[in-house]
Order: sequence, then structure tokens, then C-alpha cells
Amino acid sequence: MMQLTANNSARVQPLQPLRKDSKILILGAGTFGSSTALHLARRGYQHVAVLDAYASPSPISAGNDVNKILELTSSAPRGSAERYVSDKLADDAIRGWKEDPVFHGLYHETGAVTAATSEEGLEALNEGDGYAEADGWMPLNTREDFQKTMPEGVLTGEFPGWQGWWKKDGCGWVQARKALERVIDEAKRLGVVFITGEGGQVLSLIYEDSDVRGAVVAQGPAHRADRVILCAGANAARIFDMQDQLRPTAWTLAHLKMTPEEAALYKNLPVLFNIERGFFMEPDEDKHELKICDEHPGYCNWETGPGSSDRVSTPFAYHQIPLEAEKRIRTFLQDTMPHLASRPFSFARICWCADTPDRAFLISQHPDYASLVVGVGGSGHGFSYIPAVGGVIADCLEDRMDPKMMHRFSWRPETAVNRNWRDVQDRFGPKGSNHVMDFQKITEWTSIEYAES
Repeated sequence: MMQLTANNSARVQPLQPLRKDSKILILGAGTFGSSTALHLARRGYQHVAVLDAYASPSPISAGNDVNKILELTSSAPRGSAERYVSDKLADDAIRGWKEDPVFHGLYHETGAVTAATSEEGLEALNEGDGYAEADGWMPLNTREDFQKTMPEGVLTGEFPGWQGWWKKDGCGWVQARKALERVIDEAKRLGVVFITGEGGQVLSLIYEDSDVRGAVVAQGPAHRADRVILCAGANAARIFDMQDQLRPTAWTLAHLKMTPEEAALYKNLPVLFNIERGFFMEPDEDKHELKICDEHPGYCNWETGPGSSDRVSTPFAYHQIPLEAEKRIRTFLQDTMPHLASRPFSFARICWCADTPDRAFLISQHPDYASLVVGVGGSGHGFSYIPAVGGVIADCLEDRMDPKMMHRFSWRPETAVNRNWRDVQDRFGPKGSNHVMDFQKITEWTSIEYAES
């Protein structure tokens, strides 16, 4: 890990009080970073800057996607501290999706179908307090049950071995990229400065007087600040020692081009998510493309650093997916919509997220550096909370975070001691893919010809 130490001394400078004119530097313009920038600007902070190596929205950010599932059910026991945190954050997020002008029209409350196929998957799906008829979830046990959740002609498959649940309200999907773009545009309107390219590519932090004082970038002068907020997602460990609390993990997706007639038929569909097969939701309104994701515990890109025996998972941007991912997507389509199973892909990509050991967010003031706040660890479910998560990070910066959230999202390296990097972390995949995979072992990739918009 690169570090810059300038004018270092044994004398520790006292932490300056946080003021509205304090200089605040956010590292990363993805879901957490952009949300934090917006919340700070709305709270009246006058000097907020965001650094990112990529133009916003970032091509490797999980949030830079045409759409995302919004289904915030928690399986944690009712009355537990974990359930309190989950429910509070979900309530704040839903309120933001519905009431905040920035997100107006981007949440589509179409309902959701959640399913599994194997005995193990069904057991996981039905454990805890997540799905119950008392909460509006209706059981699905037959092919006909699943087909009735959507208009005739959409679900033409046999649904072999599928069982699940259907809820008509309180969940659905969101237009992810448009939400991210709106958040960034509104933050800019309120005075936040976004610096991208080499001028925003953070190489290291500035360490002075036993604290963090800013960041060094690939090109141009270093950026100094009164407070630094690390929101670099899957790239955070490149910048700062996360003590194994983050595992950069990637998932795969592809698009199918739909006709205008098909797009009309598929409009306002409930999200369909099989925890072992994959998911889809209605086609996007601009290009009429249907996004399908194959479900699996994720890919890492394990590399060994120069002169080191330590392996690190290194994110990279790529608009292709492994051939095995294409096969999984087509198997999912064969189960659900066989009339689309052989249609060529119009787009494909991998997207990255950062897994904590327990998949809870990591939002905390750093115990060793008083001016450093970390806001990372989306763990595959961060984007749903973009209206609210920046407020939690801002609360952390202002030292007024909800005590239960503070405990749940704390800096907790003890959870990563002797971490099992192959842990699937309660995720599933089809037989043969129910494990964390390695991009370094992939030799065959899809070849997608498409034009960037």
C-alpha cells in the first residue's frame, strides 16, 4: 500500500471542529460517495470535493446499471438490533425513493417474485422472518402459479423445481444509472466539485501528525482537507489498509434487444429473482433492452502483488462476460422464457462491489485517524439505499450516528481475522457455480458487438 508522509512529527495535532466551511474530501463517486456528497451539500457544507479515476458514473461501479432490484426484506429476527438497523435504513431509503424530488419517477413499485429450486436454496429462502403471508407474500408452488404473476406470453417456461413467493407492493425496481446521474447532478448544482480522470485517481492518502490530511492523485497537486471520507468501494483497499474487511467481488449481466411490442408486453412486470438462477425486470424505457443477471456467489480477480505472497482481488472494467456466465443466463432463460433463450446479447459487462465478512456496511470513524471516515462495504445490496446511505455517512462524520447503526456498521477488523476468502456469504448459484470463482481461471469470454450511447 502506498503512503505519503509529509512533515511527520510525534506531536499529534488536535482535531479541528467540523464547520460548514470545513474542507471535506470524498474518495469515490459511486453509490456511497455520491450519496454522501449530496447529503453534505444539503446540510450546508460549502467545500466538498469528490475524487474518482473514472468519469461519473464510473464504469466499474455496481450502481452504474440500467436498473436494480428494490426489495428490502430482512430475515433477521424481529426485535433484534440487526432487524432494527435494517428496517430503519429501509424505511429511510423507501421514503427517499418516493418523496425526494431527485428520485421522483425512478422507483417502480411493481412487486417481486422470489424463488429457489434446490432443497438447500429453498431452506435458505424460507428461513427467518423474511417471507410470510401475513406480510403480503403469496406462495408459488407450480408452473401455473409463476405464470400468473405476469401477462400471458411472458413466462412461457416450465419452471422445473421452482418454488417461491410473490408480493404485489412494497418492492420492485429502480432506474439505477439515472438515479446515480441525478444525485451527482444535484450535488454539483449545490456546489460539490467532482474531479475525475488522472486528477481524481487517488494513489495514496496524506499522513501527517498521526492523522489523514488529504490524498495524492496521479496527476496534479495533492488535495488537502479537514476531513477525508473513503467511499472507494471495491478499490478502497488499494488506497488504505482495510485489514481484510473488504473483498472486491464481481457479478455478470447481459442485455437482450426487445421489439417495441415486446417492451410494451413486459412493462410494469414484477421483478423475478431466483436466488440460484438469476433475475430480470422490465426492459429499459430508452433502448428497450432486457437485462438478465445470472446468480452466483461472485467472481474475484486474484493477483499476487510484486514481491508479496499476499493475494488481492483487483477490480477491472470489461464489457464482456465469461462464456460460462452466458451459459448460466441462457439456462435461466430456458427455465422462464425459452422463447428468448437463444436471442443474441446486445450488451454484457461485469460490475464490482465490496464484500465485508458479514455483508453489513462499514460506516465508521477510523479508530486511529481522527479525520478519516470510511463508508464502504455495499456487499451486493448497497444501491437500494442510495437515497439514505449518504445521510448515515454524514451522521458519522458529524458524530451523531444512531447508536445501533454505529455498532452494526462499525470498524470491525476482528471479523476478518483468518478470513475465508472463498466464503459464499449466504449466496447461491446453480450446480457447478455455487462457489466464489476466479477471473484468472477464465479462458473463454463472450464477444459482444454493441455501440455505447
